[in-house]
Amino acid sequence: MALQVEHEIHARRKGRNFGVFALLIGFIAIVFGLTVVKVLQLGEAGEFERFDHVARPQIVPEEGAGE
Repeated sequence: MALQVEHEIHARRKGRNFGVFALLIGFIAIVFGLTVVKVLQLGEAGEFERFDHVARPQIVPEEGAGE
């Protein structure tokens, strides 16, 4: 005698749950991939300071430094 027989609706719900799980993992993978690509395009770590929209005197080029 079986302890508990799984009803047909549980099997359908399990299939939908796996589908939602796959979509969630896919979305996370896309966001992570875009983040990695953006970070790799920036180059060195010092470049991160330039994209936070805050004025920082230490990253402003000095006058005459480029000569």
